[in-house]
Amino acid sequence: MARKFAFGFGWAAAAGIAIVFAWLLAATPSAKQGPRQAPAAAAPSDSGFVLHDSHLHLTNYIQEGPDIRDFLKVMGTKVGRVAIFGLPLQQMWDKGNTGDFAPTYYLQSDAPLYYYSFTDAFIAMQYRSLTPAEQARFDPMITGFNPADMYAADHIKRVLLTFPGVFSGIGEFTIHKEFVSAKIPGKTASLLDPALDRILDFAAEAGLIAIFHNDIDMPFPKPGQEPWIVPQFRNLLLRHPNAKVIWAHAGVGRIVHPVKDQLGMMERGLAAPQLKNFFIDISWSEMAKYVVATPDTTAAMADLINRYPDRFLFGTDEVGPTEQGKYLTTYDIYQPLFAKLTPDAKQKLLKGNYERLFDEARLKVRAWEKAHGKGTAERR
Repeated sequence: MARKFAFGFGWAAAAGIAIVFAWLLAATPSAKQGPRQAPAAAAPSDSGFVLHDSHLHLTNYIQEGPDIRDFLKVMGTKVGRVAIFGLPLQQMWDKGNTGDFAPTYYLQSDAPLYYYSFTDAFIAMQYRSLTPAEQARFDPMITGFNPADMYAADHIKRVLLTFPGVFSGIGEFTIHKEFVSAKIPGKTASLLDPALDRILDFAAEAGLIAIFHNDIDMPFPKPGQEPWIVPQFRNLLLRHPNAKVIWAHAGVGRIVHPVKDQLGMMERGLAAPQLKNFFIDISWSEMAKYVVATPDTTAAMADLINRYPDRFLFGTDEVGPTEQGKYLTTYDIYQPLFAKLTPDAKQKLLKGNYERLFDEARLKVRAWEKAHGKGTAERR
């Protein structure tokens, strides 16, 4: 879910933001229920849709959100396809902490968050309530698992076999995230954890796309402190070359600002021939605001996307939107960026890369389900 972007951005004052962007620029190289048993509808052709959304939460931190058929109306004729998921965590309402105030967001309470696995069944049943043609516009994702649990991969497999023909990937799930990680009781998720390796091993086996949030740095680092998370992230990707990983909003948070040389780090990952499995979504309205903060920052990001047009996806990171204007806020903010992209890069960012990655995932996951399930794995 969206936090404050670290493109070197966050809650810093304007002067602080300018300094961060100076770092980035200096480091950047130039340059109603429908049929259940019908065969799967093909992915919708480009019928004038403006964009696809690679990052949408249908429900919030208390597992509430619009009915998927109502959300389909919000998509309207502008949004063609959506990677849709819930939130893997539930905010606990502890009356001893907030009294009669019922928190709906993790920053509204000191009470813990806990993993909520029912989110996957809820998303699957929402999806199954649609007609085949409507289903073709969604790519549901599995997210109700604890990435620090060695059994997490078993949960993902169980969901696929329980709801064949539904899911295309896993995520958005979280490894390192400011404030959130500390609120989850028990073992802390880590990029070094063999449980995460097991998850990505299975994702590669089944053809599932993986979207996860991992802050690029820790909150409030000391000046000059190295972002130790970066080499851990890179090594994780190297260990799993067959797992397609989408890094949600380039690792930014509310407090986690962009680190020095962030664009340079992103480019080194994109340029590495061993990391062809690495992709970045530019979701979240706060990230968009900072990308277009100045003509120079907009040009720097556009230059990176133009040079690596196959590796970026657009997403909104909205939570349960009920009105199209709000839903497309991120898209609207990004207009100056889109204007600086080549026609090829813009088409791939908004639609082409989504279609390529998720169409491939649909085929691979359906084949895995057919090989391992008891019945057919039709998209139903």
